[in-house]
Amino acid sequence: QVQLQESGPGLVKPSQTLFLTCTVSGGSITTNYYYWSWIRQPPGKGLEWVGAIAYSGSTYYSPSLKSRTSISRDTSKNQFTLQLNSVTPGDTAVYYCARSVGLVVTSDEYDYWGQGTQVTVSS
Repeated sequence: QVQLQESGPGLVKPSQTLFLTCTVSGGSITTNYYYWSWIRQPPGKGLEWVGAIAYSGSTYYSPSLKSRTSISRDTSKNQFTLQLNSVTPGDTAVYYCARSVGLVVTSDEYDYWGQGTQVTVSS
């Protein structure tokens, strides 16, 4: 059974950089052909795909967030990390990590999800 667990700060100040880590157990993040995504849900809004890292290490980003986003991985720890620069209150959301076969951006195509972590951007 694959499990994903998000970790990171619950509160970040505007203009700072947010780092969130997803730790995966029960399966390797390098296994063909899985993609590992970050998705967020702002309060009162729908799910928004942020970006993904593939089993190969290739990365993909939402066009609207690409200039501020970076996703990396540590294969020795079976983790992948989201870096979001210059955060604003508009980045306040519950952030999820999830797995899919192939690159997908719609929520019904992920087979495993983390429980989500609340991130609030406020001074």
